[in-house]
Amino acid sequence: MTPQGVNIQHPDKLFIGGEWVAANSGRQIELTNPNSEEVIGRVAEADATDMDRAVAAARDAFDNGAWPNTPPAERGAALMKMIDILEARVPELAAAWTAQVGGLASFAPMMHGGAIAGLRGIATMGESFAWTEQKKGMVVDTAIIAREPVGVVVGIAPWNAPFGIMANKVFYSLIAGCTIIMKPSPETPLEAYIIAEAAEAAGLPAGTVNLVAGEREASNHLIHSNDIDKVSFTGSSAAGMHIASVCGGKMTRCSLELGGKSAAIIRDDFPIEAAAGILGNTITVMSGQVCAMLSRAIVTKDRHDELAQAIAGVMKGIKIGNSEDPETQLGPLAMKRQLERVEMYIEEGKKSGAELVTGGQRPAHMNKGYFIEPTLFANVDNTSRIAQEEIFGPVLCLIPAEDEEDAIRIANESNFGLNGSVMTTDPQAAYDISRRIRTGVMGQNGMRMEFGMPFGGYKQSGIGREGGEEGLWAYLETKTILLDGAPARL
Repeated sequence: MTPQGVNIQHPDKLFIGGEWVAANSGRQIELTNPNSEEVIGRVAEADATDMDRAVAAARDAFDNGAWPNTPPAERGAALMKMIDILEARVPELAAAWTAQVGGLASFAPMMHGGAIAGLRGIATMGESFAWTEQKKGMVVDTAIIAREPVGVVVGIAPWNAPFGIMANKVFYSLIAGCTIIMKPSPETPLEAYIIAEAAEAAGLPAGTVNLVAGEREASNHLIHSNDIDKVSFTGSSAAGMHIASVCGGKMTRCSLELGGKSAAIIRDDFPIEAAAGILGNTITVMSGQVCAMLSRAIVTKDRHDELAQAIAGVMKGIKIGNSEDPETQLGPLAMKRQLERVEMYIEEGKKSGAELVTGGQRPAHMNKGYFIEPTLFANVDNTSRIAQEEIFGPVLCLIPAEDEEDAIRIANESNFGLNGSVMTTDPQAAYDISRRIRTGVMGQNGMRMEFGMPFGGYKQSGIGREGGEEGLWAYLETKTILLDGAPARL
């Protein structure tokens, strides 16, 4: 059973070793539409035995298969075929996202088309990346620096942007020469099924790409395997810390793209109405369920109240509705537990003494679905829970600062360091302040994203980078070969 417009051939099976196989558990995962609260799909649920089967298949394909030894340019050409297949299925990917997590149907085609474009950039690295380098040594005649695949990768993707995030892990793994086991979020497995079907249709060797959708216990079993070489995880900081501890105990490589509590600093030269428009409309993107979301806004005290009222005006004009409606600007949260989490933080905000300026309620006109109004708290204490913890919903904290120096201090007063922004008409000021904020990404005048560039965080926002050439490094090992003379070929 799959949602309308999504044509998956074997939702009742797992993809292991190049074959669609029944799950050992005999169970299925139900998928719920957050607009209607109705079950709209079911897929096979993997258990620990299935995880072991997938690891064995990926291990054999890496140790004994052809893919790791295929020249990188040929790997890139094979991946381009796979991308062409995926591009033809963008309408299905868009429909799957809207059905599973309530992403806006009006935004879904652009979002997934953009992800496809990013995959082409990864595939071209087969020819453009320096896989080997020859250097003159100080002691030896010739030194060769070779970049080799890390091995068997487990790719774990979250539910908010399941295709783009999982596909990036898959394509970086494959261009590097690795084999991969996809472990999608149990709320959003359909995109991984489409990726697996594309790998099969493109003729990738058996075991190179595997798919096991499972719940937490089976997933934990998977990351404990001694036969995997790397875990690439995107999700919460709490889960990332657990994965890091497991990987550290056996020296399994890991890259972690985790949570954020990103701050926008509004300089005094930036117009209030422009800042309000950016902040009020940004917090509703994907219902606020974005790790890089600008969920803190810092402004000098003398402009605070005016900005609060301007943001509230923007939020009150946001159209809340079913995510299939092309006029909708704010759809539902992805699931009931997420709605309950956001409501819990709204109550915490009220208790903290912050001013609830607007929002904070389920919309009166929506009697079904996991909806919440865009919410603004003003005069927020930066040490409070709503300013320090990732809410993952359309809740914005407006924080007053004494001056620009104080704003920089407040922005850095966080356990996270993923994203940030400086709102100013002066690019030099934006650059200078950005260099003083301890985050992996900074943008001028909004939540800026450039997916061909490195993306990742400082502090509890993760380890490593995704995007660009830097994203490939996490899937490679570096080998130094010292020779008495230059080899005839590399």
